[in-house]
Amino acid sequence: MSDMDRRRFAECAAAFAAVLASGAPARAAQDAAAAPPPHDMSAMPAHWMGEEKIAFLIYPGFTALDMIGPHYMLANLMGATIEIVAKTKEPVRSDAGLVVTPTATFETASSPLDVVCIPGGSLGTLAAMRDDATLDFLRAAGRKARHVTSVCTGSLLLGSAGLLDGYRATSHWVTKPLLPIFGAVPADGRVVRDRNRITAEGVTAGLDFALALVAQLRDQTYAEGVQLLAQYAPEPPFAAGAPETAPPAVTKMIDGMFVGLRRDMREAGAAAFARSRGG
Repeated sequence: MSDMDRRRFAECAAAFAAVLASGAPARAAQDAAAAPPPHDMSAMPAHWMGEEKIAFLIYPGFTALDMIGPHYMLANLMGATIEIVAKTKEPVRSDAGLVVTPTATFETASSPLDVVCIPGGSLGTLAAMRDDATLDFLRAAGRKARHVTSVCTGSLLLGSAGLLDGYRATSHWVTKPLLPIFGAVPADGRVVRDRNRITAEGVTAGLDFALALVAQLRDQTYAEGVQLLAQYAPEPPFAAGAPETAPPAVTKMIDGMFVGLRRDMREAGAAAFARSRGG
């Protein structure tokens, strides 16, 4: 091991020892004034401490893992502040019944944001695509944010707000064909970047998206440490995680479940996008 490697190892060890000792290093919005943990961080590279303002937009019927997975990764950004934003501060129930309490509303959320992230869902996302207040907030936040991001069908909300027009993007495989409605260009990849737009495929792709964003906001070594903390080394028991590898009968079954929803999302998305353009 070279002297540079030893120094790098020492830096990483010191920083992540402090992470493990202190719990989640990112500050929740309501805890931003809390005193920092009394750990010796002198060996930590200066750029490992940031001050990003990150917001997750949630709405009734959102898919929890679309938000919870990325939240874990981004909550390990030392110095960052994370807000969970909704129309009100009343608890929000996910599509599977998990209840999440927002920390900010459309009126009180930080602005401008460094990262705004939109989780997806099914019927809940469709309702959000039809909700002018949600789209107005997203449009305003997205126009100012440093990174505009989504997981799964969250990209349909970005599109409905007019934030994907002219951008390469992706979505859940069931709804990816709808992206051209919003002027977006469907692109291959579990995570698709186009300038400051970052969109991820369905649900679990949010973990990959967020880990890649951690690397961009800090560096690869930092992101590797977060990955190790999460012990994120997936070995799924089946090769059915994409329509290209799943048994055809399974793909047909799942696709058939969403014919009506896809039709309704197409109609709602086209109408919302037209309104976003003043049409």
